[in-house]
Amino acid sequence: MSTINCKGKLIDLSQPRVMGILNLTPDSFYDGGKYSSEKSILEKVETMLLEGATFIDIGGYSSRPGAKHIEEEEELKRVLSGINLVLKHFPETIISIDTFRGSVAKKAIEAGAALVNDISAGNLDEKMFKTVAELQVPYIMMHMPGSPQTMQKFTHYEDIIQDIILYFSKKIVELRELQLNDLIIDVGFGFGKTLEQNYLLLKKLSVFKILEVPILAGLSRKSMLYKTVAINQEEALNATSIANTLALTNGANILRVHDVKEAVECIKIFEKYNA
Repeated sequence: MSTINCKGKLIDLSQPRVMGILNLTPDSFYDGGKYSSEKSILEKVETMLLEGATFIDIGGYSSRPGAKHIEEEEELKRVLSGINLVLKHFPETIISIDTFRGSVAKKAIEAGAALVNDISAGNLDEKMFKTVAELQVPYIMMHMPGSPQTMQKFTHYEDIIQDIILYFSKKIVELRELQLNDLIIDVGFGFGKTLEQNYLLLKKLSVFKILEVPILAGLSRKSMLYKTVAINQEEALNATSIANTLALTNGANILRVHDVKEAVECIKIFEKYNA
């Protein structure tokens, strides 16, 4: 199924879509602390929507390697104020809540978010699967061994492609048994993977189509890109566009990005090329 139901609105993912990132965290790896005022948040969201974002992904917990752990109360405060602000000014926005906590997901959906993006695929909160099944919202699950604090210690795999397919297969079975239909997978570029493993995953992304669910690619300004060409995050937009184009070629349905305009351009050129 390539269509997902976001608060009664059907989104067809057979046409690639863009998810714009709104990090309401002081310590995210690229844009930490940029969006600390209502004005800066609204300007960023308006820009992303005008540039063609289908989804806005709001997160209040930094998941960069070694990120500082914050309590649920602080995460809730960040994301609920952001969701309320965005929906007050842009009520049609399809908001994704980026959290691994079931309770945060529930309160965010109740506040008006439409889908849940969980970096831990339920591994960091045993109540998450039951929560999203009860909410009946699209659920994005990412592959990450361990937690943001520990993930880079777990980069040994027997066969990374087979291991991740098996990982998702089990999760999909579990969620289908809970009657949740709208599932999306994210192989987790940069989360518990070496540089070489990241590129292998990008190259073999189409293999994950075997799972028969849409694929989200989160490559935006990641170290696998800027380390390869010896630059920094600030300079990694061109590298991101190249990686996004490769991801589209290999079957990605959603591009999760900091820079919406350029990702939309990648999709337009990709679609014209394949017309």
